[in-house]
Amino acid sequence: MLKPNRNVFITCAVTGAGDTTGRSNKVPVTPRQIADSCIEAAQAGAAVVHIHVRNPQTGGPARDPALYREVVNYIRESGVDMVLNLTAGMGGDLTLGSVEQPLPPAEVGTDMAGATERLAHVRELLPEICTLDCGTMNFGEGDYVMTNTPATLKEMAKQIKEMGVRPEIEAFDTGHVLLAKWLKDQGLIEDPGMIQLCMGIPWGAPDDFSTFMAMVNAVPKDWTFSAFSIGRNQLPYAAMAVLAGGNIRVGLEDNIWLDKGVLASNGDLVKRAVTIAEGMGCKIMTPDEVRQKMQLKKRW
Repeated sequence: MLKPNRNVFITCAVTGAGDTTGRSNKVPVTPRQIADSCIEAAQAGAAVVHIHVRNPQTGGPARDPALYREVVNYIRESGVDMVLNLTAGMGGDLTLGSVEQPLPPAEVGTDMAGATERLAHVRELLPEICTLDCGTMNFGEGDYVMTNTPATLKEMAKQIKEMGVRPEIEAFDTGHVLLAKWLKDQGLIEDPGMIQLCMGIPWGAPDDFSTFMAMVNAVPKDWTFSAFSIGRNQLPYAAMAVLAGGNIRVGLEDNIWLDKGVLASNGDLVKRAVTIAEGMGCKIMTPDEVRQKMQLKKRW
């Protein structure tokens, strides 16, 4: 029986860390721009905003707690309500030296930090949610590896639990879901479980329907899931996620286009997701409704 989700929340991933700033001038870079994008997304219907920060001078990836602090302060001052979801994925970036001499790692593209350092901004700002990337995988066509070992994830999950922050598991393949369940079995992830199914990223789970449903079926039945794909399939996945019983993620971290040849803003993508979901008979949840559903406490 088809059982689509009738009460849907939308997450907007506003900027990410990828090299998208050279392809779209709508991708926010500075703390003010990132905060403004979060506000725009929330006003368009996103209950949750997923936040990375960037180096304001270069647009490249960053994880300086001062940049996160500035973003959160701007959002707080705006008075616009939203659930904050800060990434904890930075600090696990390993780029090998070359195919013939992998060690030492390349200086450009490598940023390896310990569990405590990776969570410094979360500890300071205490958002409702932070992400936990449950796995190691290849990215791109070079020597870059997203590095998240089981031991590191155990320590990060332990610290996140102690902070009283809800981890959103980011799963890029089926084994990542199993790793998250392993953490849960050790008492390191508390109910209610929350997971994001990240589809279509090379070389993780492809975004075809069969693989997506394998990912969905691997998620524990009492967990809440969202799902997205990248690029042109981001907006079709708004419908896919709802049909599978989940929630929606859109945003410029994963896709810079609204239509063919038309660059999107974060607000544009959220509005389109709202249209898709409401056209399917769904109610769009507010930030407070998400807090109640996921047992979140606003402390920022």
